[in-house]
Amino acid sequence: MSTIGDTPHASLKNILEALLLASGEPLTIAMMASVFTDEERPTASDIGKALTDLESDYAERGLELKEVASGFRMQVRQEVHPWVSRLWEERPQRYSRALLETLALIAYRQPITRGDIEEVRGVSVRSNIIRTLQEREWIRVVGHRDVPGKPALFGTTKIFLDYFNIKSLDDLPSLAEIRDMGSIEPELDLVPVAEPEPVAEPEPVTEPEPVTELPTQAEHQA
Repeated sequence: MSTIGDTPHASLKNILEALLLASGEPLTIAMMASVFTDEERPTASDIGKALTDLESDYAERGLELKEVASGFRMQVRQEVHPWVSRLWEERPQRYSRALLETLALIAYRQPITRGDIEEVRGVSVRSNIIRTLQEREWIRVVGHRDVPGKPALFGTTKIFLDYFNIKSLDDLPSLAEIRDMGSIEPELDLVPVAEPEPVAEPEPVTEPEPVTELPTQAEHQA
C-alpha cells in the first residue's frame, strides 16, 4: 500500500481507516476521495482495493467494515454487541408490533398508501405510527396515487437501510423466507419486551399489541 504522507503510517489504507472511524456517518468512495489534494488523490479503484484490504484486516476483530446504502462505515460486530451496549444507560426505543408490521408492508410493497396497509392488516393505521416512521426518517412520501383524494404513497429511505445494516432492498429476506409478520422480528434481530406501547392519540380501532425493542442507532456503530 503506497504512502501518501511523510510517515509509514500515512498509507492509503490507514488514512481510510481513520476517516471511517472519525466519521459519524457512512462515507462514499467520492467522499473519501475528496479529502485528498489533486496531486495525491487516489483513483476509485485504489480506494476500493484499500477498502477490501481493510475489510480483511478486521475479519477477526470486534469491529467490521460494512457497506450500507449510504456508503461504508466501521461498526461493532453483532457478536460483541451485548457487551458494548452496556456502555450506554439509554434505554432503546420500544416499538409496537403494529408499527413493525406497517414498516414491513412499506418495505416489501412500496410504493404503498395508508389505505393499502389498512386493507392488509385489517385495522386502521394510527396516525402516530406513520408520524414516528417519518420522524425516524425510515419512510418518506414518494408520490401520490392518481385517484380521488390523491393519497400519499410511502417508500423507505436510505436511513432505513443503514439502520438495519443492509445495502439495498434486495438484501431484505425474501417473502418466501417469511411465513408471517412475526418472523420478521428475528430477521431484524429485534428483542421482544413486555411493556405495552404508550398511545399518543385515540383511534377508532384499537388492538392489544406486544411491544418490541429495537437497538439504538449508536449501538450499530463503533
